[in-house]
Amino acid sequence: MTAVVLSDRVAEALAAHRPVVALESTIISHGFPRPRNRTVARLFEQTLLDAGVTPATIALIDGVPTVGLDDAALGRIADDEQVVKVSTRDLAPAMATGRTGGTTVAATSMIAAQAGIRVFATGGLGGVHRGADYDESADLIGLSRTPITVVSAGVKSILDIGATLERLETYDVTVLGYRTDRFPSFWLRDSGFPLDWRVDSAAEVVAVMRTADRLGRTSAIVVANPLPPEQELDAALHDRVLAESLAAAETAGVRGKDVTPFLLDYFQTATGGASLEVNIDIARNNILLAADIATAWAA
Repeated sequence: MTAVVLSDRVAEALAAHRPVVALESTIISHGFPRPRNRTVARLFEQTLLDAGVTPATIALIDGVPTVGLDDAALGRIADDEQVVKVSTRDLAPAMATGRTGGTTVAATSMIAAQAGIRVFATGGLGGVHRGADYDESADLIGLSRTPITVVSAGVKSILDIGATLERLETYDVTVLGYRTDRFPSFWLRDSGFPLDWRVDSAAEVVAVMRTADRLGRTSAIVVANPLPPEQELDAALHDRVLAESLAAAETAGVRGKDVTPFLLDYFQTATGGASLEVNIDIARNNILLAADIATAWAA
């Protein structure tokens, strides 16, 4: 890939071996409604700064992979409706044509790794869609070939979680439960699926990272971080809206990449905005844990 462009703040932090955490930008461009998305983006970066960690929000700006956004670039990602969603397959054409785009988990991981950043915080990973095992997010295969540690609240419950976990195993991606033996499902703490490996501190995560490096592994480590009990979405409300949203998507004939945004929009409307507030809590909790891991890694 063409060399990524680092902001001065990120470049200085990396050169000094200070902690840095990567943040994706599709959560800004396509994840939250305008103008709330701009406020949320600043909240996420400030959360890292308050923890003594340098934020590295990643995006494609006029075709250039950019690590660390200034106010103008962040404003473009947040405000411009022409901003495209960029996964790894989209990087070459988007770069060649000078497009500006929000980067997905897969693309953010790839760019972060090229920049030398080892820790990345997101909300939830993409995965295998329900009822269509051929339809899965590029996040999964992207993580199979990127040496980065990703903190997430599992995958969204609108996906086929069991199939997603099987695919992560096939793709040789290590999954660690953070203070849990159960895989979370984004809005809920427990998807019902057990995990093989549990860690209880940032230091334990870093020990796994260092051991993976010694083994020469080149795939990602996923740290599954469940919400605190008091922050998860009401389970009964979740189950009702999930059933309704899946039925609505089927009736409307929604397919492929349009399924996830359709279901997320349905959730936001049907929960009266409650799911959106939980989304923010999810991302912030993951960012706080990623800050601890990056700090331990830098030490």
